[in-house]
Amino acid sequence: MFRQIANIGGLTLISRIVGFVRDVATAAILGAGPVADAFFVAFRLPNHFRSLFAEGAFNAAFVPVFSGVLVRKGQTEAKSFAEMLFTLMVAVQLGLLLLFWVIMPWFMLVFAPGFAAEPAKFDLAIAFTRITFPYLLCITLVSLIGGVLNSMQRFTAAAAAPILMNVVLLAALFGLTPFLPNAGYALAVGVLLSGVAQLAYLYWDSRRAGMDLHFRRPRATPEVNRFLRVLGPAALGRGLTQISLFVDTLIASLLPTGAVSYLYYADRLNQLPLGVIGIAVGTALLPQLSRQLKAGQFEAAAASQNRAIEISLVLTLPAVAAFIAISFPLMDMLFRRGAFSVADAAATASVLQAYGMGLPAFVLVPAMVSGFYAREDSKTPLYVSLVAVAFNVGLKFALMGPFGPVGIAASTTVSSWINVIFLGIVLHRRGHLVPDPAFKSRLPKAVVAAGLLTIVLLGANHWLLVDAAGGDRLREVMILAGIVAGSAVLYAALALALGLVSTRELRLAIGARNRNA
Repeated sequence: MFRQIANIGGLTLISRIVGFVRDVATAAILGAGPVADAFFVAFRLPNHFRSLFAEGAFNAAFVPVFSGVLVRKGQTEAKSFAEMLFTLMVAVQLGLLLLFWVIMPWFMLVFAPGFAAEPAKFDLAIAFTRITFPYLLCITLVSLIGGVLNSMQRFTAAAAAPILMNVVLLAALFGLTPFLPNAGYALAVGVLLSGVAQLAYLYWDSRRAGMDLHFRRPRATPEVNRFLRVLGPAALGRGLTQISLFVDTLIASLLPTGAVSYLYYADRLNQLPLGVIGIAVGTALLPQLSRQLKAGQFEAAAASQNRAIEISLVLTLPAVAAFIAISFPLMDMLFRRGAFSVADAAATASVLQAYGMGLPAFVLVPAMVSGFYAREDSKTPLYVSLVAVAFNVGLKFALMGPFGPVGIAASTTVSSWINVIFLGIVLHRRGHLVPDPAFKSRLPKAVVAAGLLTIVLLGANHWLLVDAAGGDRLREVMILAGIVAGSAVLYAALALALGLVSTRELRLAIGARNRNA
């Protein structure tokens, strides 16, 4: 599993790096003004539905059932099952697309009510969202085909597809902006084109694997019925999460201009370790657990669950240290240019610190819920999400006044920890999560290593970065880059010295990255 995580994580890292280049360019051109706020709302809306229909609930229901059909009945029956769902999802998404095209002005009053006070921004948000919303159809089919490929141990294409999205968005930003009213329109068109590019790429790879999907009339087979039974609670659970994110946007739209953008840029950096580690772990773990459980390999499944949580924490804690200790220098280096000011960087850094406290929980959730979904149990994560989201929404309304966007991020952090704790308790009581000696040994060592790294970064921030602030820009960037690189080397040395990572695991990871190159 470590090799698979390294493979997925390596490609995701490349995608995030290209994505940061995109965000830096976007920040320089759009800044944190009304056009930026309108575009980010338009970008978030299809992504909320994507998380509901595609990467979250759909994969949670599809991968375990598809893996079971593949193991027990072979590739022909598995392909037939996938084609029926392919047809069903196209029909559902086309209906959703037509509905939202019609009701978009009224829906925007609910999704971003604060924009109504600024008619120009409100109209831009509607126009941008009508352009971006068809992206949902493409990315839902991308998720289905990706689930097929992942179940067949072909992880590369699905992990590499987001790189295409960022490349297309960059090309649209620079190539289309001169021909459109503003850069927001160019990015909105780029979102749609990126969905088409990703779908074409994954369909090409599925043909190579002998799993090119065609339209097939859905039938009420036992597999389809099992899929729908698992999908219902999983969709409700993801729906609760999306309600929480929806409330983020709603509340942020009520705050002064810039709040939506501060949350977006901070979350973009927060998504780097979450995508590289959390999503990679969840993507690799779900099909592996599904296969092991279908084969009756319960001890192997328990070991896989332990290793997934262990790897998640060992790789995430250094990012927590960086987000807490050097949040402003990171935001200043990455985004302060053009229309994005020092004040914008400082405000975004505070939001990043709040997100950083919850980063381990954000990363652990995919590893935890995989333990339920692999057993075709989507109801337990739903009940836990209900509790976590209730806390989240209540805290957001309580903290938005005194703390602004920082309060919104802090609420997300607290609710994520509630989610992880409850999921862990249930898994443990059912005997599915029993820490083994290796887990018990590595966890405290990882905390010690991260604590030492935090102290070093705080010192570097005080003695080096503060002195460099306000001076030569290139010197500031070089100092921060040196600190980040040195911190990575320090943590790697501590990890090896304390036995958090073995030399064999490092060789596997390097081998996986070399194959991606």
